[in-house]
Amino acid sequence: MGAWATLVCRETDKSVEEVIAGLQAAGSKTGFIIHNEDKMEMANTFGGHGVEVAEDFDLHMVQICNPEKAAPSLQKNHERAALIPKFVTIFSQNGKTQVRMLRLEPALIEELIQDNDFAVSSAKNYDSIIALVDKALAA
Repeated sequence: MGAWATLVCRETDKSVEEVIAGLQAAGSKTGFIIHNEDKMEMANTFGGHGVEVAEDFDLHMVQICNPEKAAPSLQKNHERAALIPKFVTIFSQNGKTQVRMLRLEPALIEELIQDNDFAVSSAKNYDSIIALVDKALAA
C-alpha cells in the first residue's frame, strides 16, 4: 500500500498576511471560505489561554471550508466530520513564508469510515484547496 497521507509543502517570498489574503481572494471565487479567521493566529489563541510565545511567532492555522459542500456531506454521514476540516498552516521560517497542508489519501479515508463516495469527493476537495494555495502564491 502506498502512502496514507502526503504533506503538501510550498514556500514563497510573500508575507504570511499576503498568502492569507490570496487564499481569501482565490477561495471567494470557488465557494471556499476561511472558517476560523478570528482564531487562526496561534499567538493570539495561545495568549488568550495565558501561554506566552516568542514575539516573532507568526504561525497561522487557516481552516478552509466550502459550506455548500460540507453541510450536505455531513448530513449524509456524520462519520465524515472528523475528516472534513482542512487546515492550511502558514508560518515564517528562514526568511521565507512556508505553507503546509496534510492531504489524506482516498485509501485512508475509505479504510477509516468505509465511505467510498466521501473518499472520492475528498480527493477532489484536496485538489481544489491545493490549487487555491498555488493561486494565492502566484497572484
